[in-house]
Amino acid sequence: MNISLTPELEKYIQDKVNSGLYTSVSEVIRESLRLMNTYDDLQKHRIEQLNQSIETGLLQLQAGKKVSAKEAYQRLKKKINK
Repeated sequence: MNISLTPELEKYIQDKVNSGLYTSVSEVIRESLRLMNTYDDLQKHRIEQLNQSIETGLLQLQAGKKVSAKEAYQRLKKKINK
């Protein structure tokens, strides 16, 4: 596989190797890809949670379980200030 990097990315990778944290450029790239995969999985999980919350809210709304905008704002403000 052949990849092209900007000079800035090349320097960043080389700095990682020179720091002693990694033994090779390949090791830096592999670790970067593992981290990207973990990040992607986390984002997917967050989206699933958000979709579940939206579905729950819609079902509650259909069942007549609703709160005023003022009450919703106060609840959110209370959560934020914890």
